[in-house]
Amino acid sequence: MTTHPSLTQIDRYATGDPGLDEASVWAIEVHLEDCADCRARLAGSTTAQSRAVIDLVATALDREIAATPAPAGPRRSWSVARHRWFVGTLLPWLVMTVTVLGCAALLGALWVGLPSVVLLIAPLAPLPGVAAAWHRRADPAWELIAATPAAGLTMLLRRTAAVLAFVIPALAVVGAGTGTSLALLLLPCLAFTAATLLLGTLVGVRRAALGLITAWTLAVIAPSLVAARMPVVLSADSARTWALVTAALTVMALLRADGFRRLSHRD
Repeated sequence: MTTHPSLTQIDRYATGDPGLDEASVWAIEVHLEDCADCRARLAGSTTAQSRAVIDLVATALDREIAATPAPAGPRRSWSVARHRWFVGTLLPWLVMTVTVLGCAALLGALWVGLPSVVLLIAPLAPLPGVAAAWHRRADPAWELIAATPAAGLTMLLRRTAAVLAFVIPALAVVGAGTGTSLALLLLPCLAFTAATLLLGTLVGVRRAALGLITAWTLAVIAPSLVAARMPVVLSADSARTWALVTAALTVMALLRADGFRRLSHRD
């Protein structure tokens, strides 16, 4: 409506005149949304019965508002950060990882002559948590996240960082207790994490983690335990090589960032 409705039209609208056609009612209502003067005219055109109904509704609303609990305050920043960086389904995997590391340290202390089991399994420590960080069976909100821009590299890196923030201190504590080199504990751990992310762009993060765990167990852990000898790949001189491998895998994973947009089709 480009012009103001007449006082007659406003009176008919206020009284609910059935003779006022729907197009006119719609035009008047659209005009009233933007015109304070016509809203004032409408208020003056209401009948005593209409004002009584309005007062009754207002009283009921005031009573309901007073009886309703106050709305919750804004969510704390730490709570928002926790939901962005961590998902509850990761907790059992992290607890299991710490338990395995503790058992490995205990086994190494009780079984003399056995190579450091903690050092052997350190590269695999974060992989169960990383595998559960983005999978339809592990995340209760997977369908919602997969359909939003949050799905992809940013979300996966946040959850991977949460896993590492939990696993790395555990490795450091266990390593300090067993006298194992901290560099040889952490660098292979970070290298395998980066390798999981890189391979995850091709086959899915869960499959990549399971493949690396299987390959390392068969190629390194099992032969080392059978021969009771630490493998060359975990010797004291291999720290620099692990650092270079970690850096290279991290760069390659970041260059493959577009592949993380299609993770929902693989997991």
